[in-house]
Amino acid sequence: MALSRSARLGAVATAAASFLVIAASSAPAPGADGIGDSYFPQLGNGGFDARHYALDLAYNPDTDRLDGRTTITARATQNLSSFDLDLQELEVTRVEVNGRRAQFTRDGDEIRITPRGHLSKGRDFRVAVTYGGVPEPLGGPIVFGSSYGWMKTGDGVFVACEPNAASTWFPSSDHPSDKAAFDIRIKAPKGLTAVSNGRLVSTYDKGGSTYTHWREKKQMATYLATATIGKFDVKTGVTPGGTPIYVAIDPVLANSNNVDVYAVTAEATDYWSKVFGPYPFEETGAIVDDMPAAGFSLETQTKPVYSAVRNETTIVHELAHQWFGDSVSTERWKDIWLNEGFATYSQWLWAEYKGTRSAHDSFLAGYNARPDTSAFWQIVVGDPQRDTMFASAVYQRGAMTLQVLRERIGDAAFFKLLPTWTRLHRYGNANTDDFVRLAEKISGKQLDDLFQTWLFTTGKPAI
Repeated sequence: MALSRSARLGAVATAAASFLVIAASSAPAPGADGIGDSYFPQLGNGGFDARHYALDLAYNPDTDRLDGRTTITARATQNLSSFDLDLQELEVTRVEVNGRRAQFTRDGDEIRITPRGHLSKGRDFRVAVTYGGVPEPLGGPIVFGSSYGWMKTGDGVFVACEPNAASTWFPSSDHPSDKAAFDIRIKAPKGLTAVSNGRLVSTYDKGGSTYTHWREKKQMATYLATATIGKFDVKTGVTPGGTPIYVAIDPVLANSNNVDVYAVTAEATDYWSKVFGPYPFEETGAIVDDMPAAGFSLETQTKPVYSAVRNETTIVHELAHQWFGDSVSTERWKDIWLNEGFATYSQWLWAEYKGTRSAHDSFLAGYNARPDTSAFWQIVVGDPQRDTMFASAVYQRGAMTLQVLRERIGDAAFFKLLPTWTRLHRYGNANTDDFVRLAEKISGKQLDDLFQTWLFTTGKPAI
């Protein structure tokens, strides 16, 4: 069929208009200054996907000064005229994009970087930031009222950053939805040990300093990075199941609490590998530091950090996080129960494994200990709000939800669900809806009512 002249002219005009729309939509534009997390709107950044961090750090414990150069390899997800990185307080002295000096401005915790030319969608680029200063820990109600982040110790620094403190010591896209591999190189005074994520690539002395290089090949959320430095007794080996293990303990704590951190770490790593699926990383371990001001432990990837020698249940909790939180990370912080509820339930599974108490009895103990009037039941576990995101209900009622689910669908389906979940979302991100859909698929049961009652309804549920 042939078109008339007027029709041909109309078609040309339509095509031209379409071209202008497409051209306008693909014109370079600034990346967003956050991913829009409801708890931390400016954490993370839009317009690119971080693929790799190379951190080159020099730390002086006498002054607590950190000097660093962070190089981020990223892939543009749009045509970028500029983009942001998160960095709190520290002074930036130079920024380069693809080896060329770039302009930058500061607005609070945001660095807005403008490269000399635009960055094309789908293409990789490298941004290097040189910076320095004294990192300040964060505080407030979020983490049990404790300080967190970069915390000075008697002989170095204890680094534990959940949820938003990674950007207190390196520029980043500081949100768990933007995971990347890491190389972390640390210069510290000779006589101190620097411990970080992944496997130890090299360590050597030069002059009065020790240079240490750690590499985490698997995707890691920024808050799980650590660069803990101090005097440590180090023990290495392989678990009975074959996973390399690295445990560093402050000698001040060597004879405290009668817990064999190395042995429990090895046993729990191997046991969870049977229950949750293969261990997701190259190495397991622990960093145990003398840091009384930090009243918590954290599941830093491959080597949880403990601010003291805790107890066996704390160790098994943090190691369960290697699957639930580290390998499978939340898409948004409101789904934090997927981390903490699962790790708490793992403590109940450990007691069951050890023959001390069934998970059902652990559930009943927690349920019966809290009256209907307790504030515990007023937290919406599936969206607990920023300042109460680590409330005990997120841990305990999250674990109760899993026990109710287990009893609804049966052990066969439940213990198929856990390793399927960790396999499907390995090294990625997931949310509560993803978990509900998978539980329904595996069990063949409709479960909306269960999750609505236990995760999204206030008040003490009837059982």
